[in-house]
Amino acid sequence: MPNQDTTRRLRPLTISQDVNSFHGLQTISNYNTSRVDATEENLQKAYKNMLAQQQTENEKLAMYRAAADAARLAEWEFHNAVLAMKEAVRGQYGSDSDQAQAVGLKKKSDRKRPTRKKTVALALSPA
Repeated sequence: MPNQDTTRRLRPLTISQDVNSFHGLQTISNYNTSRVDATEENLQKAYKNMLAQQQTENEKLAMYRAAADAARLAEWEFHNAVLAMKEAVRGQYGSDSDQAQAVGLKKKSDRKRPTRKKTVALALSPA
């Protein structure tokens, strides 16, 4: 049997087929095997463990999504508070103040003035 890559997830179709096979085994009354990993008790234990781990994963995914949403909202709240603070600093000290520059705003006097572009007259050569 080739080595199995247990780092990847099984496809849901494969798991569904395995569950159907397990339920089909329960209809066989005289199933008996010498393989320890294929006994009905071991299969039952593995099935219950799989369901428990899937439930744990789903609960943690829900908690992760809730935590991610809370973190995203907190980031936006902080960002909006910083924007409000910058506006308050600009209003209180002016847009050309050292205080405005200290909070990350560019001083009005440091802005480059727009310059006119020189129009270039194209000399058309007679044909």
